[in-house]
Amino acid sequence: MPNANRGSVGFRSDEFDQEYDRPSKSELKRQSNELQKLGEQLIEAPRDRVKRVPMPDEVRDAILMCQTITNHEGRRRQLQFVGKLMRTLDEEEVAVIQRTIESWKGTSKAEAAALHALERRRDKLLADDKALTQLLEEHPHLDVQHLRTLIRNARKEQAENKPPKAYREIFQILKDLAKAPKAAAEEEASEDEEEDDESGQ
Repeated sequence: MPNANRGSVGFRSDEFDQEYDRPSKSELKRQSNELQKLGEQLIEAPRDRVKRVPMPDEVRDAILMCQTITNHEGRRRQLQFVGKLMRTLDEEEVAVIQRTIESWKGTSKAEAAALHALERRRDKLLADDKALTQLLEEHPHLDVQHLRTLIRNARKEQAENKPPKAYREIFQILKDLAKAPKAAAEEEASEDEEEDDESGQ
């Protein structure tokens, strides 16, 4: 008895076309890797930034949780979980996250430049006593005694190859000084907005 399945009987040439419309395995793997990397970028980002990224709460919570895990294996598992959740996002949600991360890069460049300026100022303080006089003229409220001690200790640390404890503390003081006018300006701006709201009522 002849086999009905043999040959082209009952076989349409377009039957398997559907299959090739779907992304290939390598394409799916590439997309999956990109989403995993996106999740990792969010994990490396500061928490306050992550909290402002438009994304589902479940994804945000998983990312914030991952930032707190110090155990290597636990962090690896949480990273995989974040990757899995990232793959559940639709194209628009992924695009919004990508745009947000891109916008950080511009901010990050400005921040990096500001930090380099602070590092140069710290090095100047160690190299030249006049730099301290100038700093005190700009910020008369500073504890001059404490600063002198820190500078002396930082020089000693460098000379003796010791951990840079005082060196870091000087940087922190300079960083706080740089933040203060910014915070004051932001506070002033929010007060102005409140006044505008009240007068507009």
